[in-house]
Amino acid sequence: MVDLIVKLKEHIRTVVQISFTALTNGYVTGFKNGRIYQGNLKEACVPGLNCYSCPGALGSCPIGALQAVLGSSNYRFSFYSVGFLFAFGAAVGRFICGWLCPFGLFQDLLYKIPFYKKIKNLPGHKYLRYLKYIILTVFVIILPLVVVDIIGQGNPWFCKVICPSGTLMGGWTLTLLNPSLGEALGWLFTWKSFILILIIVLSVISYRPFCKYLCPLGAVYGCFNPISFYRFKVNQKKCTKCKTCQIACPIEIKVYEKPNSFDCIRCGKCVKECPQHAIKSTMDKNNKCEEIKEFSEQNKNEDTKYKNK
Repeated sequence: MVDLIVKLKEHIRTVVQISFTALTNGYVTGFKNGRIYQGNLKEACVPGLNCYSCPGALGSCPIGALQAVLGSSNYRFSFYSVGFLFAFGAAVGRFICGWLCPFGLFQDLLYKIPFYKKIKNLPGHKYLRYLKYIILTVFVIILPLVVVDIIGQGNPWFCKVICPSGTLMGGWTLTLLNPSLGEALGWLFTWKSFILILIIVLSVISYRPFCKYLCPLGAVYGCFNPISFYRFKVNQKKCTKCKTCQIACPIEIKVYEKPNSFDCIRCGKCVKECPQHAIKSTMDKNNKCEEIKEFSEQNKNEDTKYKNK
């Protein structure tokens, strides 16, 4: 029992990821009959990239919901979907990517598959990392607003043309459960399957390529990393700039310089591996105690200076 608890602590992030994925895709009946859940819960969004069309999905994807509203002939703005993204972003930033996203979990598991040469980032990472912002701007926002039919209805272009999570959780799963659907599949399904297969192959070789280069949801949450309630702090008095945090980081972020980089998914490996224990989160109790202690010391120093005058 003790050994089990120790192992769970070592893999706490994976346990949370699996648990949350199971919770948000808990409509077991959908997997039995191959049908999508249509209940009231579907009106609410879940924080991660979780496809609406997954047979087990109980909620909606926030990116899909945003596109649906932007592409609607009746609405052009959704206070709910935008407010949802802003609220979760302001609260925890890309912590959602690292801990609560089903497709993030999928990529993590793929990266555990043995391969003769693993690389953290793909060649051209410096420039490729900006692709997700282009995809967010063009496919999620502009195209649903601009490319519309005769009645002014747009399409969820990211979901329709790119999203590998939708292909995996919705397209492939529904096709397996309903073989008759295969007769209606066309070139678009083939194209999206190609993207998914490419992501799968790259995920075995490199760490989370979709999250780093293509995910518009990560692009949104990442913008909140420097200002979110939950963020990392580096104690410059303790930090020796040994670069252990950068080596431990699966994305090779220079944490000692940018602890709240837009690309950080808050996996916590830098915090765990720092030999000086210089990296803390804003939720860490020890960090709060240190801040209070520093604040008290500063006040004492100021009082001393004032008395000396």
